[in-house]
Amino acid sequence: MSTLEIEARDVIKIVLQFCKENSLHQTFQTLQSECQVSLNTVDSVETFVADVNSGRWDAVLPQVAHLKLPRNKLEDLYEQIVLEMIELREVETARSILRNTQVMGVMKQEQPERYLRLEHLHARTYFDPNEAYQDSTKEKRRAQIAQALSAEVTVVPPSRLMALIGQALKWQQHQGLLPPGTQFDLFRGTAAMKQDVDDLYPTTLQHTIKFGTKSHAECAQFSPDGQFLVSTSFDGFIEVWDYISGKLKKDLQYQADEAFMLHDDPVLCADFSRDSEMLASGDQYGKIKVWRIRTGQCLRRLEHAHSKGVTSVTFSRDGSQILSTSFDSTARIHGLKSGKLLKEFRGHSSYVNNAIFTSDGAHVITASSDCTVKVWDSKSADCLQTFKPPPPLRGGDASVNSVHLFPKSNDHIVVCNKTSSIYIMTLQGQVVKSFSSGKREGGDFLAACVSPKGEWIYCVGEDSYQSGKLEHLLKIHDKDVIGLAHHPHRNILATFGEDCTMKLWKP
Repeated sequence: MSTLEIEARDVIKIVLQFCKENSLHQTFQTLQSECQVSLNTVDSVETFVADVNSGRWDAVLPQVAHLKLPRNKLEDLYEQIVLEMIELREVETARSILRNTQVMGVMKQEQPERYLRLEHLHARTYFDPNEAYQDSTKEKRRAQIAQALSAEVTVVPPSRLMALIGQALKWQQHQGLLPPGTQFDLFRGTAAMKQDVDDLYPTTLQHTIKFGTKSHAECAQFSPDGQFLVSTSFDGFIEVWDYISGKLKKDLQYQADEAFMLHDDPVLCADFSRDSEMLASGDQYGKIKVWRIRTGQCLRRLEHAHSKGVTSVTFSRDGSQILSTSFDSTARIHGLKSGKLLKEFRGHSSYVNNAIFTSDGAHVITASSDCTVKVWDSKSADCLQTFKPPPPLRGGDASVNSVHLFPKSNDHIVVCNKTSSIYIMTLQGQVVKSFSSGKREGGDFLAACVSPKGEWIYCVGEDSYQSGKLEHLLKIHDKDVIGLAHHPHRNILATFGEDCTMKLWKP
């Protein structure tokens, strides 16, 4: 593989951009003059040119202060600003620019006639545009200056230094040099990784997170990199927690400022993108929002993603699409960039409670209150298979709460329906294995999750108990339990219920 040649000037420019963006003005000026390398970037050439053409000098001058421009072009710009200030009778501003700026000081020394002409116009009590702008007009001169300056500046994406470091770390993660969830010391170039080797089921309560008396968690999700635990709640708040301390993550500036990610209505579901950068959330009235987790910024709003409440959201593997399900009996795929509906999966006769992509992204699997699981072609939206998990012991059919990928086999899924059993099934609907709590009444499962290596399946029941292979039974909440989530590579489990708490469990 050929090596990449990187110019030292480009490295200095990236450091200059970092200084500029972080208001390190003194460092910026010193580095620029010491290295004789100038940044000469603007956020947008179009906006910069439009500002010059419109005479928005209050926006132009701060940008020009950071640029290294040829002297003749700077003189044309400052001369134009002085003339326009005189025309507007902003005589104090015109005088200040004439007498207190370096550009005009040099003009006074080297082009005294040109400078004195401006002083002369400034001293008059009237303004004659023909005389001031000579054989031109104000607009034409602005256009000439805009064209001349635009040739000197370039646009680069913001935060190039941080982006490059981020890309380098992602490449290392992709190569397996940094396992997901790694706490990386950038300065020392080392990673302190905590990863549990064995799948052990949690038995000990580590932390209890309390919500307000009128609110409770509707959903909880760990990020794939293991850094964040997010809860969405009945009062519309989306909060990011430090699962080690059980406290809000205040190193996220927006949370420190109490500017939380927020919906106007109860948030019923959430999901992280595979790279842990984005979070999608769905609410009770059919709206989906997509957030950048590190800034709390809302990147996309899908106002009418569904006609009724959104029951689940899932990112596609590449993060370009969102699969959602709803009380409106449909599952849908939305394009993240366009915000448009790309696919609709119709066929269930009741609520669709949950949907997932298969590992290869070729199929979508949905779980519904019509007691069926459906397998769809994710490209054509055709239904390929419909099956019912085994019914409850007491007879009748049971609503399907959720479906989960099974880590040990791409051909199998874990199906949780409202019975006292949980099933590992094929995509054709055959039961490979079943686990039962043994209860005929009052112990139906409401939610489930699978441990990272697939050794354990955790289910929460109506009786607020959680079970493994009925290996262990644990009383977890005082009131009805709503759901649970497992850390991607630690033996940590989060459970949440209507008792206004979220609890973190460890072995």
